Amino acid sequence: MENSSPIQDLNTLIQRRFEELEELNKKGIPAYAYNYDVDSYSKTIKENYENYEGKNVKIAGRIMAIRRMGKASFAHIQDKEGRIQIYLKKDDLGEMYDVFKLLDIGDLIGISGYVFKTKTGEISVHSKSLAVLAKSIRPIPIAKEAEDETGNKIVYDQFADKELRYRQRYVDLIVNPEVKNVFMMRSKIISQMRKFLDSKGLVEVETPVLQPLYGGAAARPFVTHHNTLDVDLYLRIADELYLKRLIVGGFDGVYEISKDFRNEGMDRTHNPEFTMMELYVAYKDYFWMMEFVEEMISNICSNVFGTTEFEIEGKKIDFKAPWKRLSMVEEIQKITGIDVMKADEETMKKYLKENGFKLEGCESKGKLIDEVFEISVQPTLIQPVFVMDYPVELSPLAKKHRSKEGLVERFEGFVLGREICNAFSELNDPIDQKNRFLEQARFREEGDEEAHQIDEDYVRALEYGMPPTAGLGVGIDRLVMLLTNQPSIRDVILFPQMRPEKKITEK
Repeated sequence: MENSSPIQDLNTLIQRRFEELEELNKKGIPAYAYNYDVDSYSKTIKENYENYEGKNVKIAGRIMAIRRMGKASFAHIQDKEGRIQIYLKKDDLGEMYDVFKLLDIGDLIGISGYVFKTKTGEISVHSKSLAVLAKSIRPIPIAKEAEDETGNKIVYDQFADKELRYRQRYVDLIVNPEVKNVFMMRSKIISQMRKFLDSKGLVEVETPVLQPLYGGAAARPFVTHHNTLDVDLYLRIADELYLKRLIVGGFDGVYEISKDFRNEGMDRTHNPEFTMMELYVAYKDYFWMMEFVEEMISNICSNVFGTTEFEIEGKKIDFKAPWKRLSMVEEIQKITGIDVMKADEETMKKYLKENGFKLEGCESKGKLIDEVFEISVQPTLIQPVFVMDYPVELSPLAKKHRSKEGLVERFEGFVLGREICNAFSELNDPIDQKNRFLEQARFREEGDEEAHQIDEDYVRALEYGMPPTAGLGVGIDRLVMLLTNQPSIRDVILFPQMRPEKKITEK
C-alpha cells in the first residue's frame, strides 16, 4: 500500500468539505450568510461570569475544536477576544443539530444561547439556535498536543513555517493568537503616539506619495509612470521636503504617519514598504528635539505598557529619560582608532575590508564614514542612546554645527544596535542647501545611486524664508519590534514583501 502525499491528503479533505457544502445546499441552508447580530464576546463573558450567568447571549466565531457525543456535542469557537466553549444538544436544536454534523474545524458559526458552567467548571454557552455563517473549504492547520513516554508535551501539525506564516498571514492570525496580540499592540503604540503629538499642538497632515522628485533620504526609489501626464513619478522615500515646505508656509508644527518606499534589500530590519512618523517644529533645534523624543517614547511606553522597562532579546532595556548622548566621530575613534574627520578614503576602505565589509567601489567619503560607524559602533549601542554630530557629507539636509567645523547638528536614536529615529536642526539657508545638492549631484555622477537629487522647487521654498526648525523621523516598525520583542520587521508588518511564491506541483 502506497503512502499518500500531503497534497493528496489535502485534496481529500477539501473534496469532503465540498461534499458537505453540497449537502448544506440540498437542505436549503445558506453556507455564506449576509450578517449576524453579535452582542457578546468570549473574554468579556468569562471575565464577567457573575454578570452573564444564565443570561442569553449571541456570539459568533470560528470553530477551533469539536467533540461529538451522539445527541450532544461540545465545541470551541474563536472570536476577536479569544475562545469559548459551546454546548449543542439535539433536543434544543432539532434539525440544525444534523446541520452541525456537516460542519468542520474552521467553519464560522453564530450561536444564540445562555451562559453556564459545566460540571468541570468551564464557562460555556448552551446553544439554543445555530446559524452557519461561512463554510471553510480549505482546512486550517491546528496544532495538536501529545505526551511522550517521559510526560513531555509535544506539539505537532503546527503552522510554524515562518515564510508560510508571512505569506498566509490570514492563517497565521487564526491559528497563532499571539500574532494578533502583536498587531493590536502596534495599533495602540501608533494611537498613543498620535495622541501625544496632538497634545503638543502639532497638526497632522498628508503629503504626496507620488512625487516628481524623490528626496529626504539616501535611498533608491521605486519608479512608476503617469500615462496622462506622460511623466515618470517616484514613490516617496521620505516626507521631509514637503513637510518643511509647510513650515515655510506658516505651520509651526506638523507631522505625518505614512508609508514610505525604498528600493533596497530586505533583512530583519528592512522592508521595501515601511511606516514612518515625521514631524517638524518651527523655532526649535536638535537639542530640544532630543528631550521631545525622550518624552514621547517614555509616554508611549507608560501609557501602552505601564512601564518604561522591557526585557528585549534577553536584555533589560529602560527607555526612561535621560538617554545617554555620544559623539559619532569620537565613538568611531575610540573603537577603531580612526579620526574620520582627518582620515582619507583609503584608510577607511582598508578598515572595512579587514573587517569583512564588501565595498561596491563607488562610496563617497560620507558613505564610508557611515559604514565604519555601522560595523564598529552601532553593535555596541544597547541602551537607548543619542549619537550626535555627524560629518556634513552624511547629511545634505541638516544645518552645519554651530561650533564644530565639518559637522552638522544631527542625532540618531539607537537601541540594541538598531536605529529607531533620525533628527536634525534643519538646514534653512537656501544657498548652503543648493551647494549641498550640487555636491550630491557630483556623488551621483560618480556612481552613488542613493545620493540626493537636486530639488529646485524646495530651494525656491527656502528662498522665501524658513524659520529655524527641528525635524524628526521615527521608524514605526522598528519601534514596534523593540517594544513587542519581535526578532524581525516581518513580524510587525501584517503583509511583508516576499519573494514570488513557488507553486507546489505534484509530479
